[in-house]
Amino acid sequence: MRSWTIARSMLAAVYTLAGIMHLTRPAGFVAITPHWVPSPEMMVMFTGFAELAGAMGLMFPPTRRAAGMGLAIYALCVWPANFNHALNDIPINGMHLGWGYHGPRLALQPLIIWWGLWAGGITDWPIRRRRAARQRHER
Repeated sequence: MRSWTIARSMLAAVYTLAGIMHLTRPAGFVAITPHWVPSPEMMVMFTGFAELAGAMGLMFPPTRRAAGMGLAIYALCVWPANFNHALNDIPINGMHLGWGYHGPRLALQPLIIWWGLWAGGITDWPIRRRRAARQRHER
């Protein structure tokens, strides 16, 4: 199995788990949603479905690029909730996570955005795939 296939499958697994969590345990996600987001409960449910759709889309060549782009945009759009969580020290289930969690989480968000683009075959920077390999996965 090529590293690209493994990385794509891992991202799909992470988003599948996140989507399930958004749908089955939404309270923590609702709690960190910024005040300016309308209908936080509905938005968290929508994001759960978006994560599941993106994860599934990564697994099929005809939808892979759209899923990768969608997941990258999604990761960018939820970043404000991560900042809100960190800056306002919002407890989840009574637990304050602190900057040992929040710092790396915020710093890694650009990597998560890139990972969606790379897994979707939108970019191969900085890890280049051979052109033949790229054409095979796009079919």
